[in-house]
Amino acid sequence: MKTTKKTFLWEEMTWPELESYLKIVDTVILPCGAIEQHGPHLPVDIDYFDAKYMAYKVAEACSDPKPLVLPPIPFGVSYHHDDFKGTLSVTNEALSKFVYDLGMSLVKNGIKKIIILNGHGDNAPTLNYAAQMINRDGKIFVCVDTGDTSDIDLYKLIDTPNDIHAGEIETSTTLAIRPDMVQMDKAVNETIRFGSKFLDYDDERSVNWYVRTSKLSESGIMGDATKATAEKGHEMWELMIHHMVHLVESIINTPLDDLYQNRY
Repeated sequence: MKTTKKTFLWEEMTWPELESYLKIVDTVILPCGAIEQHGPHLPVDIDYFDAKYMAYKVAEACSDPKPLVLPPIPFGVSYHHDDFKGTLSVTNEALSKFVYDLGMSLVKNGIKKIIILNGHGDNAPTLNYAAQMINRDGKIFVCVDTGDTSDIDLYKLIDTPNDIHAGEIETSTTLAIRPDMVQMDKAVNETIRFGSKFLDYDDERSVNWYVRTSKLSESGIMGDATKATAEKGHEMWELMIHHMVHLVESIINTPLDDLYQNRY
């Protein structure tokens, strides 16, 4: 059976092919996700699938030579969803050590720039820590994007405040690319509101804080999934891919010393 390889997928290359490719490309994208509950209407693979999908689409859209895309990490720090079945969680220590070891192995292969594409918000503290340690010991560039390049634009497309999990955004993006995986008849509105803007998840002045999902939501949804549409989802994907491509290409095309000088 004939297969068509993606030239930028690390796992599909032979070692001589990688040896040659690494002479012209020093940048990799590492997708990181999670397997966790996403309400009664979405599958538990959303964060894993979306990170993988995003990495592939970004690499496809980048100019040649394209960045290498690593196999995605499926599991994340999801203890806060443990009250809902189907959630599989690892500790912060386990994830950070795994990413650190992988990063140091990439250094041995000659990689100079790692872009961690994080599909699960609560991985962010752990991935940022791992990125610091890789930078410290490997002396290479490492950054983490947890929606930072696009979130400000996504929130302009929706009506729901604090739409952070399985709500209007994630249901829309799933309807756009995997409509068969969405059970809209089970979608509900569980919009969450807080008494202080400093606790709002989508306020620019908010602090980072942590809580078990079951304290805020009966369904596991934090947002309004009933307002989701495929049309919104297509616009969201276009925005996210566009901004991420711009980030990735700027990193690829900037020498390592200049990245440090320009403070990324």
